[in-house]
Amino acid sequence: MRRPLAALLVAWPWLALAPALAEQTSYSPDADRPHPSRVYWGDTHVHSSFSADANMFGTLRLLPSDAFAFARGEAVVADNGMTARMDRPLDFLVVSDHAEYLGLLRRVRAGDPAMLAQPAARRWYEMLQAGGEQAMQAFYEVARSMASGPDQPRLLEVPEGEESPWQQVVRSADEANAPGAFTAFIGFEWTSQPDGNNLHRVVVFRDGGERAGRVLPFSAFDSQDPRELWRTLDAYEKTSGGRVLAIPHNSNVSGGLMFTETDFDGEAMTRDEAARRLRFEPLVEITQIKGDSETHPLLSPNDEFADFGRWDKLNLGMSEKQTPAMLPHEYLRSALALGLRLDAKLGINPYRFGLIGATDSHTGLASAAEDNFWGKFAKDEPSPQRASGLFVDNTAVATIHSWESQAAGYAGVWALANTREAIFDAMERREVYATTGPRMRVRLFGGWDYAEQDAVRPDAARIGYAKGVPIGAELEPPPRKGVAPAFLVTALMDPEGARLDRVQIVKGWLEPDGDTLHERVYDVVWSGERKPGADAKLPPVGITVDLERATWTNTIGAAQLATVWRDPDFDPRERAFYYARV
Repeated sequence: MRRPLAALLVAWPWLALAPALAEQTSYSPDADRPHPSRVYWGDTHVHSSFSADANMFGTLRLLPSDAFAFARGEAVVADNGMTARMDRPLDFLVVSDHAEYLGLLRRVRAGDPAMLAQPAARRWYEMLQAGGEQAMQAFYEVARSMASGPDQPRLLEVPEGEESPWQQVVRSADEANAPGAFTAFIGFEWTSQPDGNNLHRVVVFRDGGERAGRVLPFSAFDSQDPRELWRTLDAYEKTSGGRVLAIPHNSNVSGGLMFTETDFDGEAMTRDEAARRLRFEPLVEITQIKGDSETHPLLSPNDEFADFGRWDKLNLGMSEKQTPAMLPHEYLRSALALGLRLDAKLGINPYRFGLIGATDSHTGLASAAEDNFWGKFAKDEPSPQRASGLFVDNTAVATIHSWESQAAGYAGVWALANTREAIFDAMERREVYATTGPRMRVRLFGGWDYAEQDAVRPDAARIGYAKGVPIGAELEPPPRKGVAPAFLVTALMDPEGARLDRVQIVKGWLEPDGDTLHERVYDVVWSGERKPGADAKLPPVGITVDLERATWTNTIGAAQLATVWRDPDFDPRERAFYYARV
């Protein structure tokens, strides 16, 4: 089973106004089109051999330029010697190598004399040369150093006159960027991991090298406090005139720290901090190779899909097991609800984010296809042994098998054009959605006046914008008493993927007391003649998988689903969010 695709629409009944339909000034229907009509597919989270952990685990061959080439559909040679190629290229890519020790391990492995003159680098070089257990120990030493600070600051220095790894990253993105054909973003990953708890963010620049190249990546060596990251991004925008955003990921292994109701120091969150997080983190990565972060069975016991892609054994640093108390602060559905409560207290919601998917591939290969999955690290690339291999081998805490990795995910972005500017702007306004890989075409709009037949009109998207607001937006106040919000949703199957089972609307809301939170999942349209049972649950769509032959037939489900659904439980006194799941 592939993961239902998620699209977000946050509803704040007292805020914002829906855009009016522009008057037609040209005979050509799309001459003055103010809204996007195409979804662009991409991956905002890919690592090359420039990332220290990727390099330690055997990604030695592929550079940032190779990652861009693969995403464009070109053939590249992976570290296992096999040729890799995508059957369907992506529209955009962010190469997000870790800021900490960026490019360092390539120099260490090459025996760079300037590196080997430093004790820590020489030690790692000798351990890597020895291989086996010593090489694995070197990985753990580097990982701990990335989380706590460099063993020796000089490790970060680049010989005078030599192009730095960051300069190479910037140059590779600028050379790969082809407006209208392929968008290559400049980016990096900030790898904060206090006590092994994942607080990582991917940083994405809207700008080219003439602006982004003026600064160095902000790393966890500078600070592990996300507030310092936001201040740095704010300073970049003010000094350069550019734009930048950050995307948290893997909240599911954050030890309960990603979506707290306090600040980094455990003190009460301030309005200023909430505003800065909202400003610079409009998106969160909901699915990737290291599991799904939508929700958890203990948080959503009535959601039959809550158990999908679960990684709930330990934090990222393998230092602590996950506990039930951590869960509300690790999963995105719960975080959206906590945001409603913070909004009631602070007058601003730091967790009003859109949802995207990404791979977090550390092989340089941005493939989320089940039949073209190259694993998390080079050690997980296709081989007869990988199905029985271990992703994490720590018997004192937990063991995770390689087969528990997900072939996921991608971001779908509704943008006006395939350019850095247009795609970034769409991400910033949250007109995006997440998928575990299938490229389903999904639209979601919210408003007050949609009619049932609007969903099956050929110009449903135009009606969606005219009468309401799209994915990621705030819903306008009710125009009159007694009316409930309506949601226009359309979903078209991936032409090379499976047919569709159902569309669901997930709702979370805050009671007027400002403290009590609830959630509910509604089945709103589905394939076939199924009817909900006495428990209001829809029967399963069925299964055509042949386990003995490892095949399936695409004979059940619908090619397209569409409906207008109106919230039957709406209370205008309650803050609420809604998102669609296909």
